[in-house]
Amino acid sequence: MRLPSPILLGITLCVQLTLASPRDVWSIRKLRSLVAFGDSYTDESRLGYFYNNNGSAPPVGWIGPEGAVTASGGRVWARYVSQYTGAKLYNYAVSGAVCSNAVTPRWFGPINDNFPAVAEYEVPAFIADSHHRTHRKPTLDISASQTVYSIWIGTNDLGNYAFLTDSQVKGKTISDYLDCVYGQLEKLYKNGARYFVIMNAAPLELLPQYAPMDAGGLATTQFWPDKWANITAAHEKIKEYVALVNDNYKYRTPYETKVKRRYPGAHFAVFDTYDLLSDIYYNPTRYLNGTGPPNVQGYQNHCVNNTCTPQGDPDAYLWYDELHPSEQTDRIIAKNFVDVVNGRSKWATYWSD
Repeated sequence: MRLPSPILLGITLCVQLTLASPRDVWSIRKLRSLVAFGDSYTDESRLGYFYNNNGSAPPVGWIGPEGAVTASGGRVWARYVSQYTGAKLYNYAVSGAVCSNAVTPRWFGPINDNFPAVAEYEVPAFIADSHHRTHRKPTLDISASQTVYSIWIGTNDLGNYAFLTDSQVKGKTISDYLDCVYGQLEKLYKNGARYFVIMNAAPLELLPQYAPMDAGGLATTQFWPDKWANITAAHEKIKEYVALVNDNYKYRTPYETKVKRRYPGAHFAVFDTYDLLSDIYYNPTRYLNGTGPPNVQGYQNHCVNNTCTPQGDPDAYLWYDELHPSEQTDRIIAKNFVDVVNGRSKWATYWSD
C-alpha cells in the first residue's frame, strides 16, 4: 500500500485545522472555577503574602484574598471574570514572576530571594492545594469539565533584567522560556486539568516603558531606572521578542495538540491579548469610556520617590503605570476572556486532541 507523502499529510492537517470550529474543540458548558497563573498582570495578593511573611510561602490550602488595589490600580482581570460569571477564582499569580527562575531569574530584595516563578512555585503550590482537604472535603472546587486554567506570563521573562537586557541564565534562549510554558501545562494536565487558556504576550512595545519617545516612551521608569539611552533599540528589540513568542504560541499549540498529541483529551484556547490590547490602542473610543478623552500613550498613576499621584479619570487610560494595563483595560480583558471560555471570541483560536 502506498503511504501518503509528508506534503500530503501536511496539507490534510492544515485543512483539518482550518475547518475546525470552536464548538468542535471547546465544549465547556459552564465555567465553575478559574485557576490563574502569571505575574503582576494577574496577581491579587500572593506576592504580598511573601513580602509580609519574610519570604515564606503561603501554607498549603491557603486561598488568597481578593485584592482591591493591584498593579492595575484596582481589581485584576481574573477577579472580574469571577464577578461576571460567578466562577470561583483560585489565583496563583505572583507579581514579578517569570515562567522559570532556571531561565530568567529576577531577584527581589525584600524577600532575599528570586520572585516566586510559575514553574518553581505557582504550579507546585496549586498541585499541592489540589490534593489538600479541609474538614475531609477537597479545599479546591475544580471539576475537570468545568474548570479553566489560564496562564499569562512573559512580560518579565522578555523584558528588562531578563532577555531584553541579556540577563538570562547563560546558554538559555527564548525557546527555553516557551518550553517552560508548555511544560507547566503538561504538569497541570497530568494533575487532571483539561481546559486551558494560553494568553499570549501583550504588546509590550506600546507600553510607556518600551515605546519610542514620539509615542509616549520614557527615558527611565520606576521599573527600569537604569534604562538604555538608546530607547529605539529597547523598543525594537522588545517588539521583536514579543512577535517571536506570539508566533510560537500560534503554531506550536496546534503542533503540541494535533501532531505531537501531548495532551490527549485536553482543550486549548490561545487568547490573542496582543491584538486585543493593540485594538484598544489604535481604536480607543471603542473601549475607553472615561469622562476625559482616551489616553493610550500616557498612564494614569505617576510615582516619584515612592509618592504616587493618580491623574485624570482612570477609565480613560489604557495603561495604569509605565508597565501595567489599567483597571478599565482589565475589565475589557475579562469580558473578552468570558467570550473565549464561551467559545465565541474573535480574539481566540481553539485546539484539541
